[in-house]
Amino acid sequence: MAVVFQWSGKTLRGTIESGEITAATKEDVVAQLRRRNITPTIVAEKAKKVGGFGFGGRVKDKDIVVFTRQFATMIDAGLPLVQALDILSNQVENKTLSNTLSQVKVDVESGATYADALKKHPRVFSELYVNMVAAGEAGGILDTILNRLASYIEKAMKLKKKVKGAMVYPAVVTSIAVLVIAVIMIFVVPTFSKMFATLGGTLPLPTRMIINMSNFIAGIGGLIVFGLIVASVIFIVQVRRTEKGQYVIDRILLRLPIFGPLLNKVAVAKFTRTLGTLVSSGVPILDGLEITAKTSGNKVIEYAIMDVRKGVVGGKTLAEPITKLKVFPPMVTHMIAVGESTGALDAMLSKIADFYDDEVDATVSNLTAMMEPMLMVFLGGSVGFIVVAMYLPIFKLITLIK
Repeated sequence: MAVVFQWSGKTLRGTIESGEITAATKEDVVAQLRRRNITPTIVAEKAKKVGGFGFGGRVKDKDIVVFTRQFATMIDAGLPLVQALDILSNQVENKTLSNTLSQVKVDVESGATYADALKKHPRVFSELYVNMVAAGEAGGILDTILNRLASYIEKAMKLKKKVKGAMVYPAVVTSIAVLVIAVIMIFVVPTFSKMFATLGGTLPLPTRMIINMSNFIAGIGGLIVFGLIVASVIFIVQVRRTEKGQYVIDRILLRLPIFGPLLNKVAVAKFTRTLGTLVSSGVPILDGLEITAKTSGNKVIEYAIMDVRKGVVGGKTLAEPITKLKVFPPMVTHMIAVGESTGALDAMLSKIADFYDDEVDATVSNLTAMMEPMLMVFLGGSVGFIVVAMYLPIFKLITLIK
């Protein structure tokens, strides 16, 4: 069976060439290259594209962290770049990452810098990652930068996990509550309704309310409610695809009474952590602000950071435009101003990020502690009201019989 191989090798003139050859075995490729007076240095089976539904189709942050730390260790130990990539491409478990590293290795062997080779794979390596690697290569401190990158990704993962935990718990409990109530209204209440219809007489008000609601949900009303929910979800998804719509939604989210302050603290932590990591790695402040804006994940914060960048381009300090925007808390702007005046901006940004990481942790804990009893009261109260409403006629009947 013929397989496509990627190769790289040296010609008689000493130049490096690369390409692809279809052959049955690796030895056949080597033989073909030697007949062309090319000494092969790398011959590897071409990476197969892995679909989104297959195993290893997506590269997770955890995979990037493990690879980055291992790569930094190898570079620090003095291993050549190509050899380190060759070892790790065969070692990593994620197939997509393994195939990507094989392609990066071929590009580096062909004469490209490591950062330029990574830039060809934006779905795996972010712009922040590529720019920090480029700064590390230029400064000769690639291993240090890679360790710093791994630490940054780990902290970003923890922050994302905290936010997901705060959002998922109430969503799951609310969904279960709605499902339980829907099952009771559609399948249980109609049984009682038929029984009450045979008895005659006037039913208590709570019972009439529940029966009417059940008839509405079990009939055309349920389809209407379901259609409205689906239409709302589709509308929100379509709106978020436009830049203006995404800005409006992000602005609304930041102004929510409970989740708004949490999202604001997350944005501050991410902004200061990202910018601090970039500045400490030698990335210019203007490039750092642009990358931080693009990776903020919130259009309101992105526009604010780009406005800050315009102010810095105009000759202002970093703290001046941040103060005018009023997007970040006053403490952040004061600490940034102190960091700029003392020449320790990167250290100050890291301290702010650590502080707000703790703030996010505390807010998530308080939010979970507050939401849990509220959701339990909602679920218990709703089910309890339905049960009492259904048993009121029975209690009344027992009283009449006595």
